[in-house]
Amino acid sequence: MAAEQYASIMAPRIQGNRQNFNRGGQGGNGGNGNNNDFNLLITKLAEPGSTVKPADVVAEFDTEAQRTRLDDYKDSLVQTDANIAQLKAYLAASKEAMSQQVRSAKADWDKALLDLQTAPIRSAIDAEKYKIAADQARESYEQLVKQAELQDVSQTAQIRARELDRDQSRIEFERAQTNIEKMSMKSPIAGIAVLQTLFRQGQMAQVRVGDQVNPGQPFLSIVDPSSLVLNATVNQVDGEKLRLGQKAKIRFDAYPEVELPGTVIGIGAMSKTSNVRSAYVSEIPVRVKIHEEKVDSRIIPDLTASAEIFVGSEENVVIAQRAGVFQEEDGKPFVFLQSPSGWIRKPIDWGLRSNTEVAIRSGLQKGDVIALQRPI
Repeated sequence: MAAEQYASIMAPRIQGNRQNFNRGGQGGNGGNGNNNDFNLLITKLAEPGSTVKPADVVAEFDTEAQRTRLDDYKDSLVQTDANIAQLKAYLAASKEAMSQQVRSAKADWDKALLDLQTAPIRSAIDAEKYKIAADQARESYEQLVKQAELQDVSQTAQIRARELDRDQSRIEFERAQTNIEKMSMKSPIAGIAVLQTLFRQGQMAQVRVGDQVNPGQPFLSIVDPSSLVLNATVNQVDGEKLRLGQKAKIRFDAYPEVELPGTVIGIGAMSKTSNVRSAYVSEIPVRVKIHEEKVDSRIIPDLTASAEIFVGSEENVVIAQRAGVFQEEDGKPFVFLQSPSGWIRKPIDWGLRSNTEVAIRSGLQKGDVIALQRPI
């Protein structure tokens, strides 16, 4: 028994820097990292078979490591912002000192140019000195201008590098926030909680609190009990009689007294051979949906059940057990009818039949007793 409508709950995919945070330093790139921060340990789980509503929390994972990462990256953001502010202040002072040198060099050059203007009234030696001084002042000024430009580039790069570290910390901080939100999982639909199985201590066992699961691993399903479907098989001999929309009667091994109506909603296109039957009979898969208005609260997924599909109907007939109907060599049916003198062999005319019952058109009346095996 399965559900036509269900939601599969899978373990969240936790994202972030896969190295452990360097608890003694800054940023998220330190540590020797063993990825313990990304383990998915179940701390809360819906009870199997319990009814849940949309938005109900059905599973939670241990968030301690992610909360520690959140605090670490929050501290890193504060520290990095402070470092950036300190660096900007230091670089601004360095830039101002360099600007002062440039202005002083420009003043020296301007003075040297003014002195050079007096060369015509100076001696040849003094005029040459003024010319050399002007050239040196110009070269000094131009060199300082280039140094100032390089300093600007260097300072911009230093600040940008710190800002990138801060942005990386902010990304990891936001990822940790998102991870914590993901680690509390809510049901998207109303239904029944069905726990999956996993491999534990050498065998398959039902998921429980304390288990560790992998990202993307299904561990819980929420099934809609109003959309239960029986996945069954029929002998290939009977396959040609099946049609979509045929009515069915479903019985459950766990509740023999429960009988629910259903409808055929799916018929397999190809048969499959059983590997457990000694005769290896080929079977055709069939899906039978239980009518929503008739669903019993006791019926849950994974119950075993059987169905009788109504492929036809007859009126004014007697129903007899299939085991009590025998056939001649030519295929004509007969029964052993109980009479005052003992069992008598009586031919019959039969109609529709299943593996368990037969419609008797003539030869028997209501209340007749027939033998279910050949009398001795």
